[in-house]
Amino acid sequence: MNMNATLLGQAIAFALFVWFCMKYVWPPIMEAIEERQKKIADGLSAAERAAKDLDLAQANASDQLKEAKRAATEIIEQANKRKGQILDEAREEALTERQKILTQGEAELESERKRARDELRKQVATLAVIGAEKILERSIDIESQRDILDNITAKL
Repeated sequence: MNMNATLLGQAIAFALFVWFCMKYVWPPIMEAIEERQKKIADGLSAAERAAKDLDLAQANASDQLKEAKRAATEIIEQANKRKGQILDEAREEALTERQKILTQGEAELESERKRARDELRKQVATLAVIGAEKILERSIDIESQRDILDNITAKL
């Protein structure tokens, strides 16, 4: 019976060991395993959220890039329109300035023609008086000459 008693003692010791492990060792191990599983699950969830956030960020970046390209195209189109407007305005201003210069030149030319005509009339009148003087072989006094010149100039 000694063997039976030893076996029984061993069985009791084993039962006590199992009971002790289940009471004091197993709960903290299970708690650590559950905590580790929770951390792993949280890590996986965080990785999934990060992947979704990355996809969303890439989509947002793509959208922002498209919007920036659209805005740049719009700015370029506006600049081209403004360039056209500036060229049209400059062309109009140049045409207006050209017309102003032509009008001014024509007025100056007409004034110069009138002055030249008046000068020519005076010279023709002077020549006519000199010619008449020679024809008549007489001298006309200066006052009479001036009256005759004015009279002839007015008729020319």
